Amino acid sequence: MKVFGIDIGGSGIKGAPVDVDAGDLAADRYRIKTPQPATPDAVMGVAAKVVRKFKWDGAVGCALPSVVQHGIVYSAANIDATWIDTDGEALLAERLEMPVHLLNDADAAGLAEMRFGAGKKERGVVLVLTFGTGIGSALFYRGKLVPNTELGHLQFRGMEAEHYAAAQLVEREEMKLDWWAGRVNEYLQYVEVLFSPDLIIFGGGISKRFKDFKKHLDTRAKLVPAKLRNNAGIVGAALAAYEELD
Repeated sequence: MKVFGIDIGGSGIKGAPVDVDAGDLAADRYRIKTPQPATPDAVMGVAAKVVRKFKWDGAVGCALPSVVQHGIVYSAANIDATWIDTDGEALLAERLEMPVHLLNDADAAGLAEMRFGAGKKERGVVLVLTFGTGIGSALFYRGKLVPNTELGHLQFRGMEAEHYAAAQLVEREEMKLDWWAGRVNEYLQYVEVLFSPDLIIFGGGISKRFKDFKKHLDTRAKLVPAKLRNNAGIVGAALAAYEELD
């Protein structure tokens, strides 16, 4: 079964059809830079362009860096503030004239990792963290998602945690990898105190460099890199749409 997945980020909007039985992209993903300002109309216009690139006609799952409840957007961390209180699900569905399911981007990545990746068959408390433009989080207990945790916005060291330890600090060469990893370790130990996870899955594009900085991370919980990496949001969005729209 194929469903289209879109992952909207602060820097890029990417998507592809997904084989939701295997958890693989059914075609090479297509990416366009996130428009600035990242208003609802501008972003969903680009998202629709990504879908039409594949001449797609069917269900679409869309991951957004926001708290999303029943299709309504309630926060706007790395997108324009005009998103707040917008029915993002209806907006994209109207653009595409297709059924759409909208959810938090880290929740989408977490769903993919739990079904097809590093969290497969884990039944305890699992925390999936995605490090990119910000820090996303997805919390699971016995395989069930607790949605919209948004742990990147915890107050930490006098600021939001993602301002202290997001991967963009390294990717934009503002900070050396080892120095950044030390900050990440402080953050990981903090969330451990709050949630006592059995497993922490380290995701986001920078997880491909996990071996380079793992030595700086010291957690009680088992700590492993994500397997789907930058495809997790696309796969998870498609999976969520398949299950919600079936």
